[in-house]
Amino acid sequence: VQLQASGGGLVQAGGSLRLSCAASGRTDSAYASAWFRQAPGQEREFVAAITWSGFRTNYADSVKGRFTISRDNARSTVYLQMNSLKPEDTAVYFCAADHSSARYIYTRWLTPDAYKFWGQGTQVTVSS
Repeated sequence: VQLQASGGGLVQAGGSLRLSCAASGRTDSAYASAWFRQAPGQEREFVAAITWSGFRTNYADSVKGRFTISRDNARSTVYLQMNSLKPEDTAVYFCAADHSSARYIYTRWLTPDAYKFWGQGTQVTVSS
């Protein structure tokens, strides 16, 4: 599976962006997906995860209530809608995926090591 992230850019604080992660290759099997982000000099951190069905999601406390992860399996695409953006949201955002048809989100899915496939990252910059 190859992942292509897009949708990043420069936005003022309080603004919105929608990131997309398009999958290609072996997309005929179920997979769980997530978004992570990495600011300069910091470790990659979990942002949001979603099950294959899309029925279960999980968010980092720092983005809960502002970000929404969703997916369109017919288009093999996962989205991250980001509202009320803050300067501290500035980072490179990565989408990730791994084969799973699980109906629930496991704790290990909140860590980068759980994912085999990664996109190239898209820069999000929020100005104050």
